Amino acid sequence: MARLRVIFMGTAEVAAASLQALKAQPDIAVAAVVTQPDRPKGRHLELHPSPVKEIALRERLPVLQPERARNEDFIQELRRLQPDLIAMAEYGQILPKAILDLPRLGCLNVHTSLLPKYRGAAPIQWAILNDESETGVTIMKMDPGLDTGDILTQRATPIRPDDDSQTLHDRLAALGAELLIETIREYAAGRVTPRPQAAEGASHARKITKEDGLLDWRLPARTLWNRVRAFTPWPGAFTHLGPRPVLLKIWRAELAEESGPPGEILSADRTGLVVACGEKSLRIFDLQREGGRRMTARDFLAGHELRPGQKLG
Repeated sequence: MARLRVIFMGTAEVAAASLQALKAQPDIAVAAVVTQPDRPKGRHLELHPSPVKEIALRERLPVLQPERARNEDFIQELRRLQPDLIAMAEYGQILPKAILDLPRLGCLNVHTSLLPKYRGAAPIQWAILNDESETGVTIMKMDPGLDTGDILTQRATPIRPDDDSQTLHDRLAALGAELLIETIREYAAGRVTPRPQAAEGASHARKITKEDGLLDWRLPARTLWNRVRAFTPWPGAFTHLGPRPVLLKIWRAELAEESGPPGEILSADRTGLVVACGEKSLRIFDLQREGGRRMTARDFLAGHELRPGQKLG
């Protein structure tokens, strides 16, 4: 039996998990890997490959890195490879119709939400921000829209109180890779029928910016707790302290029952830093001063004098 010939397109960590899963299947041949061009990173702005490219190079897979997916030479190269199917996860560009129509089985995408909820760039963060009790992954057949294609399969996972964007991302990456392999086999065998997304319940998860991380202490504690979880590790939830504002990044916190004027430090001891919110309060366990390192509240207080009555904002 001929192996299914697949081109994989992806860039970030969720995509890396899917590529590793595809490469491990004896009945699937990864004909090529398409990823974003190397980007400058770090203090010296040196060019770095994407997580997907690193895996492709390690596995000795051909790598294509077009600046734009609409580039005609790139599309011709895909045609030359004659894929049965294109699989995609977190690639970073919307594909033109010329690519969507190229493989006989079409293009499948791994999306980290239960579509039609949270179409767009940041579904993981927005699911936590909006206090969802569960999220999941969707394998869809792509169309020219933004995450609007027909659904093939879905799998849900709970959002736990101790989850942040990183832990949920890692779980969804593994779940998406597993579901992608199952779906490709079932779909190629004709045992999965695509179904249109329902118009009802559709929402858009816009891209997160650094400014989104600023904590407004007038909001309820649960809203701010979700912001801390959603923005860990990036862009980070933060606040300011003092007349000459010092930025404090909040890494980990829990809900607390105390009340007081929003932004006021209610207690500061080895159990944490309790800050009043618009409703109830947050107990901060891990934080980081701008230019410093992440510390527990206990270690932070040993070197920084914070007292009840001081205000954050």
